[in-house]
Amino acid sequence: MAKHAASFLVAGWVKHYNKQSFLSDLIAAVIVAIMLIPQSLAYAMLAGLPPEVCLYASTAPLIAYALLGTSSTLSVGPVAITSLMTSAALAEVAQQGTAGYLTGAITLATLSGIMLLGFGLLRLGFLANFLSHTVVSAFITASALIIALSQVRHVLGIEAEGDNLFELVHAIGIQSSDANLYTVLIGLATLTFLFAVRTWGVGVLQKAGLSARTAELAAKSAPVIGVIASILVTFRFELADRGVAIVGEIPTGLPMFAVPTFSLELVEILLIPAALISIIGYVESISVGRTLGARRQERVDSNRELVGLGAANLSSAFSGALPVTGGFSRSVVNFDAGAVTQGASIYTAILIALASLFLTPALYFLPKATLAATIIVAVLSLVDLSIIRKTWRYSRSDNLALLMTICATLGFGVETGVSFGVVTSLALHLYRTSRPHIAEVGLVEGTEHFRNVRRYEVKTVPEILTLRVDESLFFANASFLEDEIFMKLTSQPAIRHVILMCSAVNEVDFSALEVLEELNRRFEEQGLALHLSEVKGPVLDRLHRMAFMDRLSGGLYFTQHQAFTDICARLHSSALSEKP
Repeated sequence: MAKHAASFLVAGWVKHYNKQSFLSDLIAAVIVAIMLIPQSLAYAMLAGLPPEVCLYASTAPLIAYALLGTSSTLSVGPVAITSLMTSAALAEVAQQGTAGYLTGAITLATLSGIMLLGFGLLRLGFLANFLSHTVVSAFITASALIIALSQVRHVLGIEAEGDNLFELVHAIGIQSSDANLYTVLIGLATLTFLFAVRTWGVGVLQKAGLSARTAELAAKSAPVIGVIASILVTFRFELADRGVAIVGEIPTGLPMFAVPTFSLELVEILLIPAALISIIGYVESISVGRTLGARRQERVDSNRELVGLGAANLSSAFSGALPVTGGFSRSVVNFDAGAVTQGASIYTAILIALASLFLTPALYFLPKATLAATIIVAVLSLVDLSIIRKTWRYSRSDNLALLMTICATLGFGVETGVSFGVVTSLALHLYRTSRPHIAEVGLVEGTEHFRNVRRYEVKTVPEILTLRVDESLFFANASFLEDEIFMKLTSQPAIRHVILMCSAVNEVDFSALEVLEELNRRFEEQGLALHLSEVKGPVLDRLHRMAFMDRLSGGLYFTQHQAFTDICARLHSSALSEKP
């Protein structure tokens, strides 16, 4: 067993590691670590946790994922969305700054880790496919807006609280007159600098002689420059004494690894929030992993990703930190910086650990307004309002689901928003599968192909109704098929034969079988015949197993053309025999 576990750990990138891979990964690790330090501090503030907690969450979890995950460039750690969801969940548990609040965060990481690990071992990675990409985009866009708005209070130096758009706007409006001038100046200066670098930085650096790749990486290190500059200004002009909120003392050292302890009551309260954090975190992570993997023709295994993320969250819990997942910005930087294996994440973890040991005293005078500006710039890149227009043009049902998810998230907060998003995704899937596309088809003259009568000029016969069912038949949509057939029979009384073209039917469950049997019985009573064509092997095996084919009032045909020509011949023969 131990040998098998060891081979599992070294089955990927470790076996083929070499000096060139080491150098590439080390360079990427340095760049990512420089970006992660201020980002980790910012997300700790967003989650309402001490700054060192997110530094801890950027060490051990990276190593755990590196050993068990399948993406070579995915970088794991605290991210904006899960940090906000953590804050929203813990608001119901304890006050920020208390031991109970931190215990709640550790509990969330533990529960998330157990869930993700369990899903991975049970090979349930496919469940993420049921969460609509449209709904996920809507949730991320709305959450990014809430995150950005929640940080305005730090830029203004006020205490405006709120869980949704209306509460935040109301609180900021009331307290804006109490804004601290020096805090506002630092916040606006940092925002202006970061937006300017994002907009023009790469172009300016390229004109200065840097290569496109080097200029892009240098531009992404802008938050570090903002941090250093704001620390120097705050220290030099003693702005902390003038009301500018600073990070203050950050404990030096590494996390004390320990098995988390928490109460059953706390688990009951946080179980659903942990499940929602796990779902959103996994969807975000697998999306980033597959997107980057596609650029390198790298396969990302969804079940192994669940195991890797589960291990990362458990290691975060053992470090006394919060839930983690694969982050978009840090993973893209890792990829662009030239990381070739997950060794880059291990080196990043080591560098952040060294920073926790030696550099935290230098962050004492870091203004919270600078961290807030860093968060605002980072999350606004996640806002995609163009998807509203795109879905309106493409699919009204998708557009409705998207708008409802955005409104739910903005109006009621992230927990309600993600819950609504999950329910909406499932409802949308059930609605579509319960009303499958059923086309009446006819023969394209001169071919053996059958196409929709509404789209093509085709040959039809009044006595024959051919329906192509473009969906598997199961309990949710079988009655819809039955209703469609009898509506056609009512509007076209000449029909004597009904052919179900089953080329797109991959499965027929027992409820659908009962509907087909009832259809067949009623057809026999009315002197009609039910025929099947192009039935797939596994479906046909099941129908034979229940002796349905023995009771079929019509015939079974290998192709639709064969069914149509055979029945036409029989109708013609019958018409000839009826002539005097």
